[in-house]
Amino acid sequence: MTELLEILDRVVAQAQPGEGVEAFGVDETDTTINAYAGQVESLSSARTRGVGIRVVDAHRVGYAYSADLTEPALADALAEARANAAVGTPDDANVLPEGKGSRTPAGSDQSGLLGGMPELYDPRFTEATIEQKVQIALRLEDAARAGDQIRGVEAARYGDADRTAAIASTTGVRGSYRRADAYVFAEALAEAEGSTTSAYGLAVARTPAGLDVEAAAGEAAERAARLLGGRKPPSARLPIILDPFTTAALLGVFAGGLVAEAVQKGRSLFADKVGDRLGGDHLTLVDDGRLLDGLAAAPWDGEGVPTGRTPLIEAGVLTGFLHNTHSAAREGVASTGNASRAGFKSPPGVGPTNLFLQPGPDRPETLLTRAGIAFYCQQIMGVHSGANPITGDVSVGAAGLMVRDGAFAEPVREASIAGSIPLMLAGIAAVGADLRFLPMGGGMGGTTLLVEGMTLSGA
Repeated sequence: MTELLEILDRVVAQAQPGEGVEAFGVDETDTTINAYAGQVESLSSARTRGVGIRVVDAHRVGYAYSADLTEPALADALAEARANAAVGTPDDANVLPEGKGSRTPAGSDQSGLLGGMPELYDPRFTEATIEQKVQIALRLEDAARAGDQIRGVEAARYGDADRTAAIASTTGVRGSYRRADAYVFAEALAEAEGSTTSAYGLAVARTPAGLDVEAAAGEAAERAARLLGGRKPPSARLPIILDPFTTAALLGVFAGGLVAEAVQKGRSLFADKVGDRLGGDHLTLVDDGRLLDGLAAAPWDGEGVPTGRTPLIEAGVLTGFLHNTHSAAREGVASTGNASRAGFKSPPGVGPTNLFLQPGPDRPETLLTRAGIAFYCQQIMGVHSGANPITGDVSVGAAGLMVRDGAFAEPVREASIAGSIPLMLAGIAAVGADLRFLPMGGGMGGTTLLVEGMTLSGA
């Protein structure tokens, strides 16, 4: 981490008088292993390093990047960023965030560093050999295949990432952190009496040894098998129970309407609704970039602003939006620490980190009993085209099971659920206690939800 930060220091030191310069660097190694039919189908391990440079001059902004970290290459990238800024459009909101202390030169006292989160990196992560990681992938496939009514395994994947991010700027922002994660993902294919279904299960951990491989495989097999024999349902207006996977996927879409940039551009149905009641007192929606269980936890965001807990809906009332420095400057407010980057190749945008509904006290079984006759939605299809954060319309394909007398009944497929985002929020009758963070939707937190007022119909 020290080496990467020192590289960024040298870039920032080349700033000209009156010019703001920010350097953002990434050093990441990703490993992916796919198993198929008891053998390794593919194995890749790739290291990515690079620096992105943002220049702000006279409220014009320019950006350039380099995957070559030699001094001449970085000097060229800085010159390109300057050239891009020279032809940019002036905007008073084009500013770099202010650090809490002056920029600390490499090798001197480090008191100006941004705070870190050492819990994001477990040194035991490096203890696993590539052979051990291969065995995890093979074990995952074998365990998923062993499930009842499982005909095959469509995917059995082990993956991990070891990432160091660093940032430095002329405004006093300076810091670095390291994060490592491992995961397994299985997709099982079930078959019975000519009917086939598939479903997936997964597990995440800080280290390969911490992964619950059997739980991920069992989840995939169970979720696939229980959908066998599904039929189109009759149309009905009835309670919908969303499982954590579908909740996370829908939150990933809804999040687009809670980003300040979308609100400022008139692309959010939540514009001008701060202070309005959207749901019951039990409805609290939070973005928390420092929540260790979240897949996007980090000590600071894509431009060095410390992350934190940002309530968006509190006790049913909309309280605000997610900001980076640019959107915050437009409104004269503080950034919420939600500057997001796809990597070093792009300038920071704005987006959610760990977005989730505050869990309630009830386990999923309790919600099934409370719902009476209901539809338990296990899969949704077409979510990005069928759920619109601008208009609020929701109409997505669905598969799952009917619920009767507090238990799963007949499976359902080729169905659709329809309504609107405001109706869904207002109709959330209960939030389950089973919060887990899932990769779909960008790392959203999913819980079992009981939603009233939506329509189920045969597709």
